[in-house]
Amino acid sequence: MRNLCQTTLLQDSVANRVSHNYGETMQIPKDIEQNYRGLLDHVDTWFRRCLEAGGTAFACRAGCSACCRGLFDITLLDAHLLQRAFASLPHDTRDEIRVKCEVRLQELQGQWPDLRPPYLLNALPEKAWTEMPEDDETPCPLLDMQGLCLVYHARPLPCRLHGLPNIDVSGADFEGTLCTLHQGNPLQLPDKILRWRFHDLFTEEARLMRAFYQHLTGRAIAELDTFIPLALLADYQQVDWQQVLS
Repeated sequence: MRNLCQTTLLQDSVANRVSHNYGETMQIPKDIEQNYRGLLDHVDTWFRRCLEAGGTAFACRAGCSACCRGLFDITLLDAHLLQRAFASLPHDTRDEIRVKCEVRLQELQGQWPDLRPPYLLNALPEKAWTEMPEDDETPCPLLDMQGLCLVYHARPLPCRLHGLPNIDVSGADFEGTLCTLHQGNPLQLPDKILRWRFHDLFTEEARLMRAFYQHLTGRAIAELDTFIPLALLADYQQVDWQQVLS
């Protein structure tokens, strides 16, 4: 663990070499993007319905960023939406975020020396990136000083699902992470409110990912993942996918 002095020196060093070419937006077929955004809208509707039913018993609200900590994997579909939203932020804000992302990148490269552009996690041992430390309190680089997400409308699917149980209409549990700040128990919500078509959601997400990866790489890959800080640094437009996937 770096001490405060080491972290400050690293941040100063990174700030002097931030590249404004990072985070080039990927091209994505319009129908894939529209269908994926539709899925995200459906998730938001389900989540909002649960919060309205739970009222003050549930902690999720604007400005609460307790779950916006540490690292978790996102798909390149989510990375695309993040890059698009990130590009619309003010220039100075983007520079500040990039510095935070560069610091995070250097920390990860200390752990995984082979982590190189385009910063895909799939080349690493799976347990290395699917079982990240739960005590990592590093804030997401996209949070502002008030704990608000600067690209809330484009936040990844895991961000939209976190905090409430993901129980399918069939009763299957897709292991939604329960927020410990809830005063009430989301599992006590009526089934007609809590349960949702999660099986269909993840099936359609997988279909759209394969179609997108086919378009992006020329191969119908099932999974390509990264972390949020890495997604904001990667230039996917310049990737030689044949070389990366060989």
